[in-house]
Formats: sequence, structure tokens, C-alpha cells
Amino acid sequence: MEVSYQELYGKEAEVQKARYRAIKEGFEETFGTAEAGEWYSAPGRTEIGGNHTDHNHGHVLTAAVNLDIVGLARKTGNSVIRLKSAEYDKLDEVCVTDLAAREETSGSQALIRGICAKCVELGYQVGGFDCYTMTRVMKGSGLSSSAAFEILVVTIINHLFNDGKIDPVTAAIIAQYAENVYFGKPSGLLDQMASSVAGFTSIDFQEPTKPVIRQVNFDFGSCGHALCVVDTGGNHANLTDEYAAIPREMKAVAAYFGKEFLREVNEKEFYNSLRELRQAVGDRAVLRAMHFFSDDRLAVEEADALEAGDFETFKRMIHTSGQSSYQRLQNVFAVVAPSEQGVSLALAVSELLLGADGAYRVHGGGFAGTIQAFVPLEKLGDYQSGMEKVFGPGSCHVLSVRPFGGVKVIL
Repeated sequence: MEVSYQELYGKEAEVQKARYRAIKEGFEETFGTAEAGEWYSAPGRTEIGGNHTDHNHGHVLTAAVNLDIVGLARKTGNSVIRLKSAEYDKLDEVCVTDLAAREETSGSQALIRGICAKCVELGYQVGGFDCYTMTRVMKGSGLSSSAAFEILVVTIINHLFNDGKIDPVTAAIIAQYAENVYFGKPSGLLDQMASSVAGFTSIDFQEPTKPVIRQVNFDFGSCGHALCVVDTGGNHANLTDEYAAIPREMKAVAAYFGKEFLREVNEKEFYNSLRELRQAVGDRAVLRAMHFFSDDRLAVEEADALEAGDFETFKRMIHTSGQSSYQRLQNVFAVVAPSEQGVSLALAVSELLLGADGAYRVHGGGFAGTIQAFVPLEKLGDYQSGMEKVFGPGSCHVLSVRPFGGVKVIL
């Protein structure tokens, strides 16, 4: 998909010009002239509903946000991809004729290599290009900086070598494969799908390779609330085992009933088996399965409430979902670092500042990073200043919903 710069950024267009100039300068310093270079953008995402439900084939409600990663890319005619990010010193290089997975899975090179490998497997073309990127999607923010990066790379490959033939769903599947197989992170498809499809999107992952996507028609600007994401300053480093334990424990419950995923388990049978399940899989796994059943249902009901224009009911559902993540899913802090509880603190401060007027919950994968809040506009100033008093200047981000996924940007 191609969109104009003005259409993509709207009121932010003038502000974004400085960033685009900086990207062009970075490209020229790294690779030489930017002549024949093309511009690409991919958004971060915010998870609205369905916290850790996607990897067990459940439902989610998500939205792409205005914070994006931008890349200036130029086809080189050789077999080497060279990518430099403004935020890192390292220049990543990947040869597209050698796409076997490596034992070393860290870094952007693994993601680029995995994306190319999956593209080739699916019959798409890959080739060499130079690219310089700059991102507004904060790492560890719960806005899925890795998924935005992956979708950006797929979008570049799509336009430079495949005439835009890779559809948004396939792009997300390619990106997820790279993260799962080459990067070693067992994520579901939510992050990549949200960044690729865009807007408010309800997704049913019963068949993950063929997800059922429903665009949710809702004008968030008309509801009298702001969407805020608060960065508590937590670090996701060394938390892979914490994330991996959630799908592993949920699937252990499913296995007790002879199923692979909780989506396949009869909820009534699950609740009738709680005593036996505790002995078989442990209490935390049982609680996390309880969360799956409730949040899977809520994700659909939240989408329905938005489409019906019933924002007050939607907020109550968000609160219920957040409580389930806190008490059952238990992803507000990591047991390996009990002294670091920024997410828990942010939720407690939000309760003090908003009372029953807003809604707030852990955001994204959890354990560290961010919370999400729906804040009445008349309380936005006090909420933003109150949160930044605790977590630092610039920690409370007021977001807008972006109607575009990964795109080629026409200046």
C-alpha cells in the first residue's frame, strides 16, 4: 500500500519533517547518496483486549497507533541487505543467499534473515538493499517495537522486489515466523497483525494461518477520552522465560484435556476439573487458564461495545480485563525481580488519579514496561502530570489510532 506523507501524518506532518530530514542525513552518512531511495513506515500497536489470548488461538482487539518506525531504503542490485538504525551503532548485514538459521538469535540480523527465509519459502523474491531507520516506537513499551521493525522490513521487501503482492495478513505471518524461529521469542500473531492490518481490529485466531479479521468502526476521537500509554521505565531484558511460561502453562492445561490449545477446551469441563487440575499442572497454570477463558470472551464483547458506540460499557470491560491480568494471568511483575514493580505502581497511581472515571490495565506482554489508560479529557492534564511526577517527564504518551499498517510513503 502507498500513502501520501500528508495523509499518513495529518496534524503531525510539519513536526515529522525534522525526523525525515535526519533519516535522510543518516542514510547519506552511512551509504552515500539517497538518490532513488524510497520511504517506508510501519506503526506500533496497542493491545486493547485479549491479553495473552492469541497464542492459545483466542480473540484479540487491537489498534495501530501513530508512533511509527520509518525507513529510507534503496535497492542495490546485489545480494546483501545492509540496515542501520539511528538508535544503534551496529550496521546489520544479511546475505540473502545464505538464510539458514543461526545459533545466535539476538539482534536485528536474525529478524531480517528470518523474514527473508520465510519470503523465499512462500515464493516471494528477496534481494539486497540499503536502509536507514529511525523509530518512535519505544523499546520495551508494550507498543511492539520488534513487530513494527519486522513489518517495516517486510513492507520494504514487498515493494522493492514483489510489486506490493504480499497482503497484510501474509506480512504478519512472515514477521511472526522470523520472531519465533530465528529470534527465539515464542510470541503469538497479535503484535505483527496489529502493525500490519491497522486501525481498530478484532481478530479471531482459531485458525492462526487464516485469522478472521473484523475492522471495528469506531471514532475514538468522539468518545471524550484520551488513550494513554505510560512507560514505567521497566526493562524487558532477561524476561523471555517469564513470557514463555504463560503459553506453556496454558497449553499444559489444554493437554490435560487432550487438546493442544485452550481454545479447544470446554470451559464448563475445565471448571468442573479444578481440583484435579491443581494437582496436575499447579495453581498458577489454572489461574492463567481462567484468565484465558474470560479475556477471550471479553475481547469480542469489547469490540461489540465499540461498534455499538457504548463506550461506558467498553470501559467497564477494560477494567474487568485488567483485573484478570493482574490477579489471574499475573503478568504485572516478574517473580525473578520482585523489587521492580513499576507496572503495579502505575496501576495503583492510576486508580488514585482516575477513580471510577477511567479505565486502566497492564499493556502488552507485561512483567515490565507500560500500562494503558483511557482517560476522560477533563482529567488528562492532571493524569499526565501525575504519572510523569512518578515515572519521569515524557513517560505518559497520548496516542492516536492509525488507519494504515506498513506502507510506502510518497513525499
